[in-house]
Amino acid sequence: MFNGTPSKTALRERLLAARSTRGRAALDAAADGLADHGIALCRDARMVAAYVAITGEPPTHLLLDALRAKGIEVLLPVIAGDGLDWARDVGSRVNGPLGIAEPAGPRLGGDALAAADIVVVPALAVDRRGRRLGRGRGFYDRSLSALDRSGRAIVACVFDEEVLEDIPAEAHDVAVDAALTPSGVVRLG
Repeated sequence: MFNGTPSKTALRERLLAARSTRGRAALDAAADGLADHGIALCRDARMVAAYVAITGEPPTHLLLDALRAKGIEVLLPVIAGDGLDWARDVGSRVNGPLGIAEPAGPRLGGDALAAADIVVVPALAVDRRGRRLGRGRGFYDRSLSALDRSGRAIVACVFDEEVLEDIPAEAHDVAVDAALTPSGVVRLG
């Protein structure tokens, strides 16, 4: 237990179970909201690092399409060993080693993330202090810990009810600045 909150494992299980109950209409509405609010958030960005949502996650496909349509360059992650590489999103994807869709273009290296003005990351939940709960493999924490935070925002993409008051955190967990939800952007920290 951490300050009266469940363990990371128990919280992940509860959040994943809740995500599995969403129907198609709710996911479609979430995709619309994320695209609308995400475009507003990224309106001044030249480059945004984001990700392709997997089943059950807040759907990012409309956001990715909208960013590219606005002329914003989009970087997407590519799993490379125990870290992340990055590639430009041109709309074509291939299945990566974990069955996650990855961009089909050339790899740019892990340092490419430093060129992004905004980094949108997946999360199962965030809390009001900016602590992010991921799936537990540490891919994003490793990439974000090496990133110079000045002048760039790190934003977790979650469903509205996944912005919590308190979640467990460890020393290696990298905090986020805001949450992008289907209802809007919530500033954290």
